[in-house]
This record gives sequence, C-alpha cells and structure tokens, in this order.
Amino acid sequence: MDRREQKKLAATDLYEKFDMRVDRHWSEKNLEEMTERDWRIFREDFNISYKGSRIPQPMRSWAESKLAPELLRAVERAGYKTPSPIQMAAVPLGLQQRDVIGVAETGSGKTAAFVLPMLTYISRLSPMTEENEAEGPYAIVLVPTRELALQIEVEAVKFACYLGIKVVSIVGGQSIEEHGFRLMQGCEVVIATPGRLLDCLERRYAVLNQCNYVVLDEADRMIDMGLERQVAGVLDAMPSTNLKPENEDEDLDEKRIYRTTCMFSATMPSGVERLARKYLRNPVVVNIGTAGKATDLITQHVIMLKENSKMFRLKQLLGELGDKTAIVFCNKRNVADVVAKALDKEGYRVTALHGGMSQEQRETSLESFKTKRYNVLVATDVAGRGIDVPDVSHVINHDMPEKIEAYTHRIGRTGRAGKTGVATTFLTLHDAEVFYDLRQVLVQSKSRVPPELARHEASKFKSGSVLDRPSRRKDRAYGH
Repeated sequence: MDRREQKKLAATDLYEKFDMRVDRHWSEKNLEEMTERDWRIFREDFNISYKGSRIPQPMRSWAESKLAPELLRAVERAGYKTPSPIQMAAVPLGLQQRDVIGVAETGSGKTAAFVLPMLTYISRLSPMTEENEAEGPYAIVLVPTRELALQIEVEAVKFACYLGIKVVSIVGGQSIEEHGFRLMQGCEVVIATPGRLLDCLERRYAVLNQCNYVVLDEADRMIDMGLERQVAGVLDAMPSTNLKPENEDEDLDEKRIYRTTCMFSATMPSGVERLARKYLRNPVVVNIGTAGKATDLITQHVIMLKENSKMFRLKQLLGELGDKTAIVFCNKRNVADVVAKALDKEGYRVTALHGGMSQEQRETSLESFKTKRYNVLVATDVAGRGIDVPDVSHVINHDMPEKIEAYTHRIGRTGRAGKTGVATTFLTLHDAEVFYDLRQVLVQSKSRVPPELARHEASKFKSGSVLDRPSRRKDRAYGH
C-alpha cells in the first residue's frame, strides 16, 4: 500500500470516528438539518421502501406534514399523536397528487393516509353548489365490503367536518332510490362498493363528470371477490380527458386538473397489477415492511387436529378469554351459524357476522361486539378485512382459509395500533393445499411450526409446482 492510499484510509477512519461521536440521530435534528444519510436511516427505522421517481421525503411528524391547520386540528382531536409509517410515506405523495400504490399490512392506518390528501385536494376546488352538484362528487373511494365503506365514512367525516365537506356512503343492502336522492342533493366524497355505485351510474342516479380523485382501498380483496369488472366500469365512467401524460418527464399544465388514482392493499396479486397498469400514471409504489407479512405483534399458534376435535379445543381457548374479546373465523356461513349456536347454548356471549345476514343484522352484530355486549364474534371473511375493532385479543381460525392472504388478513384483526395479540389456527389434513404457504409465514415470523406440519410432504413444496407432482414410478407402483 503506497503513502497516498494510507493517507486516504486514515482520513476515512477519522471521518467514521468523527461521524459516530458527533453526528446526532435524525430524531434530534430539525427538518433542514436532515442529510440523505439521515433520511435513509429514517426509512430503515420505519421499514419504508419506495419504487418510482421524483419521490418526496416522508414526513416525520404531523407538524411537518404541510396539511391545512383545520386538518391538523382534526388529526389532534382524533388522537393521532404520531403518523404511522404508511401515513409518513403516502401523505406527502398524496399532497403532490401523485398516483400511489400503497402496500402495507392490515391495521397500519391506511385510511387516514388517503383521506387527508383527498380532503386537501377537494378544499382547493370550488365549493359544491346548486350549479355544479348535479355533475357528481369530486372524489370516490371504492371498497370491497359494506362494513369497510361505513367504517371509512366514519373516519372521513371525522376530518371532513372541519372543512365543510360532505361525505356519503353508497352500499348494497340499502335502497338504491335513497342513494340516488342523497347523491342528487350533492356531496364532495362518495365511499362505495363497486357494484352498488355502478348500479347507480347505469340507472343515471349518479354521474362522475367532475370526479378526478379515486381511491381503491383493499384492492386485492376486490379482485378476490370478482369485482374487477365493476371497478373498471366505475373508473371508465370518469372523465378520460384528464389523465396525466404517460411520459413522466412531460410537464403538467398547472391550470388543468388531472386525475389522481391511489390503490391501497396488503398484497399485490396479478389482478391489482392489471388495474394499476391501465388506470395509474407513473405511480410511486410504497411498501411498508413485507407485503402480506403478518405483524410481529401477533403471536401465532397452529394446532393440528381432527375435524371433530375443533369444538372442544375452541371452548378451551374461549374459557381462558375472561373479559377479553375474540373473533372466531369460519369458511362458510352455515358453519359460522352452527358454531355460534353451539357456543350460545354453552353460555358464551356470542354473536355472528356473515354475508347471509341482512345489512341491519350485520351492523347490529358488529356494533354489539364493538361495545362488548358480546365478547365473541363468529364470522366468515366478511370480517377478515377492513373491520377495525379495538382490543381484539385473540383471533381463532376454526377453519384454515384456502389462501394464505386471507389468513394474513384474518389474524390482522388483532395486534393492531401497537398492541399485542394472539392468533390460533386449527389445521386438519384437508388443508394440505395451504401447508407450504402457512409454514413459510410461520418461519418468517419466527413462530413455532408444529412437527406434524413440518414433516408433512405438502409443507415442503408449493402446491402445483413440478416438485410437488408425484413421480411416474410412484404412479406405476400404485397401479395408476
């Protein structure tokens, strides 16, 4: 090593020592003091990663968010002390009216991440009056289920009331004529299930002539439910002349209003990517943690057993519940009813929730569970996503779902808002199709893998893969 290289190495060592001793952590710095290294550490601290160009820095606090004073007051009154990682990343992008794909685990605060920028955008437009209310809302939020629509409505109203912005929900199970009447009275924001909103559009109860802001929440769930056609139908009813140019280097006309499209999801299946390619322009993809990964705050237990042993083990677990709350998931409506009736007969404070119930019954059941009149909710996947019930201490999968994404969303009903939770899953040999994926999730989250699952051939290779197929020699041996 020559003298020049020795000097360079010594200077590097000196810099690193100086850096370690003197440089302060980003949390001790003012915004203008932040270096690129500080921002990199900040993003790592909160597991925030981006894909895209010209990305603004995330916000460290609500005070640095550039939200209007009215919205900051609303945030404070809602008790949001510090933004969650998805809010840190998505709010600055939303305020720039960038198209966004937000991928974050359940219970991560996605609703405020899109509601606050959306309301900021609307506040800059002309007030809704008798002259323009017939042209439809300024923004729509599409969601897969009625329960999620009503929940987002509550959250949006919490913030919108400070700006004088009117929010209306449009969901199935209610009179479409009543929806038409409410829409014709004028509102800035519509929160809807795709099928019901498309019905309103086709019957001319609603138009989207001035709608230039759209949010697809739980987009992967809408695809899973076969709602892609309805979602596309709603998006195609919006003005097509205001799409941003496909070339991201092309300058935008500051006098024009462009369409802003945001998608929020916990996973990214091919159907979601298909919608994104068609309707989003140069989106920034925001990833919080690992897409589809169960939160580290949830302790996961998997119990291998026979079908006829499930009720006995379920009663054992619920007997340990005390005053805490639990959600018991079943795959089918009739099973949920049978389980709920059996528990009710045993004296448990139990209620049910599934798609076979009327909207009024579902709302009553959910509200009774939230207020702890009942502390056990037996439900299908209707309650697997978007339902926010504080302090659910235990999620029990009476039936293992057929897809690992549904498992992730179900157990995400507990361990929310920084609190810990427990998820217990009953597994039988009939669930072999999902053994491999479940084992992967358990290993990634450092949870115990039951020996019966670890030993089973189906847990070693993904179902349908080449390695999963039996050899010809084995086929001949069994006379196939």
